Amino acid sequence: MKESLKKNNLVTLSITDLGSSGEGIGKVDGFTLFVKDALIGDRIQAKIIKVKKSYGYGRLMEILTPSPYRVESRCPQARACGGCQIQPLAYENQLAYKEKKVRELLERVGQVKDYTMEPIIGMEEPWYYRNKAQFPVGQNKEGDIVTGFYAGRTHSIVPVDECFIQHPMNRQLMDIVRQWMKDYNVSPYNETTHTGLVRHIFTRIGKYTGEIMVCLVINGKRIPAADALIDVLKNIPDMTSICLNINREKTNVILGDTVKCLWGKPYITDKIADVTYQISPLSFFQVNPVQTQKLYGTALEYAGLTGEETVWDLYCGIGTISLFLAQHAKKVCGVEIIPQAIEDARENARLNQIENAEFFVGKAEEVLPEYYERYAEEHPGTCAHADVIVVDPPRKGCDEKLLRCMVQMAPSRIVYVSCEPATLARDLKFLEKNGYKVQKVRCTDMFAHSVHVETVCLLSHKNLTA
Repeated sequence: MKESLKKNNLVTLSITDLGSSGEGIGKVDGFTLFVKDALIGDRIQAKIIKVKKSYGYGRLMEILTPSPYRVESRCPQARACGGCQIQPLAYENQLAYKEKKVRELLERVGQVKDYTMEPIIGMEEPWYYRNKAQFPVGQNKEGDIVTGFYAGRTHSIVPVDECFIQHPMNRQLMDIVRQWMKDYNVSPYNETTHTGLVRHIFTRIGKYTGEIMVCLVINGKRIPAADALIDVLKNIPDMTSICLNINREKTNVILGDTVKCLWGKPYITDKIADVTYQISPLSFFQVNPVQTQKLYGTALEYAGLTGEETVWDLYCGIGTISLFLAQHAKKVCGVEIIPQAIEDARENARLNQIENAEFFVGKAEEVLPEYYERYAEEHPGTCAHADVIVVDPPRKGCDEKLLRCMVQMAPSRIVYVSCEPATLARDLKFLEKNGYKVQKVRCTDMFAHSVHVETVCLLSHKNLTA
């Protein structure tokens, strides 16, 4: 290795690509360097901070020639905060980057060929789009209470007065809680010593209903001067739910299992298209309702429902996709591991007077195979069948046991909704080796200014007409 490529040396390079985490990629004398905060088209000076055998990492020191795709960040904390990794990249280029990332992973990792990549669905307004926020609470060196977000890959809080991807109401809510903590000497949580009370301030705001939830995540069972906080919050128009979430564990997990409603309802409601959902603090609900409707619209289109199909919706959460599909199917069966989510799903079905949706509690990789085996025992000589299977797994993707059972049930179509392109590619490779063919893929930008992207894939059975 050349002397110039040692740790702490300054190097000059041009950025020619972006990595999966949004970091700039360039070469110095053939040596690949990853540099956070650098963009395609930048000519930069970087300090080498880590050297591996064939690549290394650098810290951006100076932008010598800015990329033609670089724009002024709206948020002054964009570089320090870990949330908006690519905010300085022009929005149309963000979309191109995300679509390219998915395509490359599908073709390189998944070995997927001969499919249609439909244009990514971008956002009309890529600001103030999130309906959920989780603000860590801490103290600065002067002892003042601060709220904000964690710096990338750390638990150091970057104080943020206004987040430009969160609902604008959050600024007022943070001010109220911080002032209450100051007035009544309520301590913020210290994760090093596991002392202090308030860990996070968790909010949900209904996009279409305007209903507001404020939930304090606490390292205890109660808060002092609760009435004083309630008296201020309840006078905010559309305030619907004021809750406590109990989390006394030494953990990075934000929410505990126990929720206490202090005032109002233990949930808010919101809509996706014409389906209404009750959303509690523990409910999984997509954070961008406008784009969620487009995402689910793609899933519904790919499912190709005529009203005669039996559909299995795996990892169904509170029934968001299930109830969307049930309006167009004969029957929908939803599976989710979290009991509270299934209770919410059943309640949401009743709320919308949807009677053709049934929900099961358990791991999808256990519930579906057990159903398949039980069906074979109860119906000798036949196999359980689904016309369509919709799967929307967490980032780790699908367990292979589940994929095998999906293949055994031989649906004519599988609709795979993914939040992680790498595990999507891995799972599509398995499905294509076991009787299915990827037909169409479409990305939806749910998280503008971050590197994350949602993808919907349609697979059809190779022996059936899709």
